[in-house]
Amino acid sequence: MTWQLIKEALSGKEQDFTKLSLRSGIILLAIPMILEMMMESAFAIVDLFFVAKLGPYAVATVGLTESVIVLTYAIGFGISMAATALISRRFGEKNYLEAGTATFQLLVVGGFISVFLGLGGWYFAGDLLALMGAEQEVLTLGTNYAKIVFAGNSAIMLLFLCNGAFRGAGQAMHAMRALALANGLNIVLDPIFIFGIGPWEGFGLEGAAIATTFGRSMGVLYQVYHLVNGKHRLRILAENIKISWVTIKKIMELSLGGMGQFLIDSLSWVALTRMNAEFGSIALAGYTIAFRILIFTILPAWGLSGAAATLVGQNLGAQKPRRAELAVWLTVKYNMIFMASVTGIYLLFNEELAGLFTDEQAVREVAAQGLWIIVLGYVFFAIGMVLTQAFNGAGDTKTPAWINTAVLLGLEVPMAYLLAFPLGLNYVGIFVAIALCHSLHALVSLYFFRKGKWKLNQV
Repeated sequence: MTWQLIKEALSGKEQDFTKLSLRSGIILLAIPMILEMMMESAFAIVDLFFVAKLGPYAVATVGLTESVIVLTYAIGFGISMAATALISRRFGEKNYLEAGTATFQLLVVGGFISVFLGLGGWYFAGDLLALMGAEQEVLTLGTNYAKIVFAGNSAIMLLFLCNGAFRGAGQAMHAMRALALANGLNIVLDPIFIFGIGPWEGFGLEGAAIATTFGRSMGVLYQVYHLVNGKHRLRILAENIKISWVTIKKIMELSLGGMGQFLIDSLSWVALTRMNAEFGSIALAGYTIAFRILIFTILPAWGLSGAAATLVGQNLGAQKPRRAELAVWLTVKYNMIFMASVTGIYLLFNEELAGLFTDEQAVREVAAQGLWIIVLGYVFFAIGMVLTQAFNGAGDTKTPAWINTAVLLGLEVPMAYLLAFPLGLNYVGIFVAIALCHSLHALVSLYFFRKGKWKLNQV
């Protein structure tokens, strides 16, 4: 039975998630979403692998450019949440025509914003790198790279929002395939465009930007093809191509909460990293390695949590709030089981895992400490991830944003500072603050979820 569900999940067969058993629905949605999350992270890893061969200034350029383009990710993340909430609700209502109209409005909003950001980024690329503290060598080497990446904002934005729409429609396989295509092209073209082939010497650092932007653009073309070919329930027909200001207003309202979630989380992360840097390069390296390892389990857990967003949105649209709530609790159960199982692995093998990334004993010890401290809160992390996705799927993007503000920014950052500096725990205090506050984040989310106001949210 499970193997049949996995086969169906990978085939992309359309389902009615308002009637299908919840267990089957979670499996069908979670598998492609987990793979999608893993492939989304592959862009940075692949680029960094090849760019590192060009020297430290090239790596610095990539790092600084990524730190600027986080604004695009935040906006794309927000619009993607709006897409999932809107489309899942229309699918639950079986109003597929209106789903197509909403998708067109999403393309209009995302396209306009991305062109604006792309043109601004292209024109001010050098200034933005300088603002981030780039050395003259980085500016000389990397300005053209940054221009190309910023100009590719449209591809980044459209990938985010189209995938959000596909997830809302329960067609997560299209989202996964779009990223598979984009990543595949990037992996093949990166070394060719950077280093050349045969007598052709390639483009150097700019080649990485060209390969990534081209790969993402092909992923977008794949998405658009599946939106307009008329073969799926989510489709854009001639009658959908009209401006609906009411829908655009709703998209902006939902997107602001999603953007806030991402930006607040990112701001907290930057603050913690900056604090950790005070304890020297060994502590910072161990901190970085710990989170590189943790991301291997956080991304699958986040993908599994994404099933809750689709199931909540579609079942609320079908006027089945009780079924929507049951879907969340079942997803919580599965995510807790997964995170509890990997907690045991991290507790038993934290030093061995850290050793895979570094041979330096001092760095290994810091990373190992970070692993076993943070995963003590992993079961709570599992709850928090699912509940956040449930709120977003219901169209209540503001509640998670306020929770992030209060817990991650208002409590985690001050607690980390207090434990690390006045109380003298150093970097261990930062790890403790992360474990405690993310666990508290889950409990606060649970409190508001149980109040049930999310069931009444109109999208």
